[in-house]
Amino acid sequence: MTENVETILRKTPLFANLTESEMRALAARVSKRHFKRGEQLFGEGDPCVGLFLVASGKIRIFKLSAAGREQVLAVEGPGSSFAELPVFDGGNYPAAASASEDAEVLFVSRQDFQNFCRQHPEVALKVIAVVGSRLRRLVGIIEDLSFTTVRQRLIGLILRLAQASGSPTKEGVRVELTMSHQDLAAELGTVRELVSRNLSRLQAEGFLDVDGRKIIVKDLPGLKREQASSE
Repeated sequence: MTENVETILRKTPLFANLTESEMRALAARVSKRHFKRGEQLFGEGDPCVGLFLVASGKIRIFKLSAAGREQVLAVEGPGSSFAELPVFDGGNYPAAASASEDAEVLFVSRQDFQNFCRQHPEVALKVIAVVGSRLRRLVGIIEDLSFTTVRQRLIGLILRLAQASGSPTKEGVRVELTMSHQDLAAELGTVRELVSRNLSRLQAEGFLDVDGRKIIVKDLPGLKREQASSE
């Protein structure tokens, strides 16, 4: 178990540069936890008990409104850490976390991680860098929710997917959505009905062909112009 844990820790940016002895010392403080798809790791407002590292699978970080609507803040994959901030500020978890798919995570208690950082200040500096990057991402989410429409956010997401994983075909660029319209709505900060409505409009306007989770971007230059004209 220890060797496997050390391998996982080595893939985590926070701990990649630790010496072998330091890695063994940290691995001795780590426990493994398994979560099924949809299972919650912790809820928003729960007391912080420690830091989590993703070994496999994906973990969704989200906030839930009083009306039950989700806003996804991040989806963390293997090598990522999360819940760093409350480990240090003593507050509760500011958001909830659940498994987007079957996942294995490593857990370090709050006290153990604080003690480790006192002994290894360079790790604490890396935590600051991770938290700073996460803050920039959250500012971007706030800007999108405050200053753009659902249509703009949806077009932006489709263009990013087309660039990152799109497959050229004779009909256009094929994009496979890996999430349901409900999950897509949570990521875009809206409701499922508006996602479906905007996809239908983009299809009626000739930009897309939509078949379930498969999207053919028929007019990629036009979609880019549509996004630029809305900014």
